Amino acid sequence: MYKKIITLTTISVLAAACGSQLAPVRPDAVKPTVVTEPTPHDTDDPAIWINPDDATKSLVIGTDKDTDGGIYMYSLDGKIIKKSITLQRPNNVDLAYGLLINGKKTDIAVTTERETNKIRIFSLPGLEPIDNGGIPVFEGETERDPMGVALYTRPSDNSIYAVVGRKTGPSGTYLWQYRLSGNSNGTVSAVVERKFGTFSGNKEIEAIAVDNEAGFIYYCDEGQGIRKYIADPAAKNDKELAMFGKTGFKQDHEGIAIYKTSATAGYILVSNQQANTFMVYPREGVNGNPNEYPLLAEVPTSTIECDGADVTNVNLGTKFPNGMFVAMSNGMTFHFYDWNLIQARIDAAKK
Repeated sequence: MYKKIITLTTISVLAAACGSQLAPVRPDAVKPTVVTEPTPHDTDDPAIWINPDDATKSLVIGTDKDTDGGIYMYSLDGKIIKKSITLQRPNNVDLAYGLLINGKKTDIAVTTERETNKIRIFSLPGLEPIDNGGIPVFEGETERDPMGVALYTRPSDNSIYAVVGRKTGPSGTYLWQYRLSGNSNGTVSAVVERKFGTFSGNKEIEAIAVDNEAGFIYYCDEGQGIRKYIADPAAKNDKELAMFGKTGFKQDHEGIAIYKTSATAGYILVSNQQANTFMVYPREGVNGNPNEYPLLAEVPTSTIECDGADVTNVNLGTKFPNGMFVAMSNGMTFHFYDWNLIQARIDAAKK
């Protein structure tokens, strides 16, 4: 993964000086509605928490990736509200709703902590640790170094699973899927349910996303494409369903976000990292084939070298009436986009 900490004002100069393959922000790029306050180190991946009582008071959480990093919580106007306890290089983050812990439904955020080989679990919206110091992952493996994480909630029983990826690992068992369970003392534990995932051996697998309603896991095999699997470990199906997005990327395939226009339809957005664009594919597939994913649009954004993204279709108020797209950007920030701006570019590309 190619990565530098740079700002919008220095991007072109640095790229020229260093011989970088990174593209400058295009003049026609979609402009963010909100840019967050910067973190001290290196933002990496966001997740959007929807406030069940008032969606306009929803929050964005995002990782700041360093030895003394952490998870930061932002209001919808981009202000930092809170930082978690200090974490040792947190990487990706995802969240889920209603994990039963000691008889109480609790919303949770899960992040990978790379330097300790653990996942860390926090309650939401309080952002308090509930993992008894962290849960080790990839135990017994020589290749650990956890990076990507996404949470799957099984609709039939609301059980919650963490799908964890690592810096490197063997093809076929690159990803491990853990069932999360609440304990009587208010903490969370995890048990391995499944090991799966093809890996090309080229670069790494970092970006992972889960479509709960459709029941699929998507992950980026950087430099190769996006791979698709069944999400439910009870299905006993580790066959790869699709491999798409194999062309059109300048270099790395990175953050994945899924926007839902209905129960079954919508868009899969994937960061074309070095081009500073997002590639858009049909969530439902095409021509009656749910595993066929032609490119619908390439949307240029103002984010620089985006590692991670998230999106929601929930009305978050006047700035984000049809939802919000959030993308990490160099400069230690996250960019919040009114979904209508993204949708307009997709519609234009279809004409």
